[in-house]
Amino acid sequence: MADDLEVLPPEHDEDEGGGPVKTFLEHLEDLRWTLLKCALALALGMIASLSASPYIVRFLSWPLVLAQRVRTNPDPRVVLLLGTNILAKLPASQFPVASAATNQDVFFRLAPLSLGSNVVLTLVPDPHPPEAATFGVNVDLKTMGPVEGFSVAIKIGLYGGIALSAPFILFFLAQFIVPALHMHERRFVFRAAAIGTGLFFAGVAFCYFVLLVVSLSATVGFSNWMGFAADEWRATEYISFVCWFLIGMGLAFELPLVLLTLVKAGILDAAKLSQLRMYWVVAGLALAGFITPDGNPMTMLLMFIPLHALYELSVLIAWFWERRDARTEAAANLRS
Repeated sequence: MADDLEVLPPEHDEDEGGGPVKTFLEHLEDLRWTLLKCALALALGMIASLSASPYIVRFLSWPLVLAQRVRTNPDPRVVLLLGTNILAKLPASQFPVASAATNQDVFFRLAPLSLGSNVVLTLVPDPHPPEAATFGVNVDLKTMGPVEGFSVAIKIGLYGGIALSAPFILFFLAQFIVPALHMHERRFVFRAAAIGTGLFFAGVAFCYFVLLVVSLSATVGFSNWMGFAADEWRATEYISFVCWFLIGMGLAFELPLVLLTLVKAGILDAAKLSQLRMYWVVAGLALAGFITPDGNPMTMLLMFIPLHALYELSVLIAWFWERRDARTEAAANLRS
């Protein structure tokens, strides 16, 4: 009887049976070292982010700069400059200039002028104004308190530390989890991790280059429509707004990964996804409204459109998988 049993080599057991068998205390020791390595990676990421805070602030402020370019005021104005500072932006009707053009802004710079023994300030036309002066709205990010600068630094360190340490943390977690998986489970995890990473960065890029620009421009326009000036914003609120928006959109782009995992598990299929389409529209709009920090309907719609496209892509992939499996099963039946 024993001769009929096939004895598998130890390395085969480890590959197909989930790796070498360890005691409960050995697993706890591996988990302890994994958590320590994750905490160390997070701490080093926070230190690196704090060291590069000026560059990170400049990176996070770029959508605001682009939004200000989008909101260039079409009405002619007279802009008064002092060095690199903008003193005032006045409608042309309040500051009549005989030689001013009627379809573009006119720029004047305060400059000293010697008149005998006296020196006076005069307005000199500036044909090459600074780029910021050409924006329709000039929003300055400021810290409004003695400790707000530290609050901004902590936020940058936390968000930046998570972003920098995330690949290392995932690698350490994989070192702990993957050895316990079968080979086919490992292949699925690696493939899902690669696709999920690509989807996350695609969502972040779409939010950074499109949604943030539209949202910030619309926010300034709505404030002006309500009669409020929008030329100074708190730096802590802006940093939190941008970081939350980027992370939320990146996570929202993981929708196909979640749906297709449920399809692989047999919980959903292409027919069920098609039937749930109308429910998804309501859920997707609610999700977009939750992720959108400013509650702007235009931003919410711009966020929902790519999410719905990803949902339809998931339905198409699930349908393709079903067709492929059906053809494979039919070919196997013919051979048998």
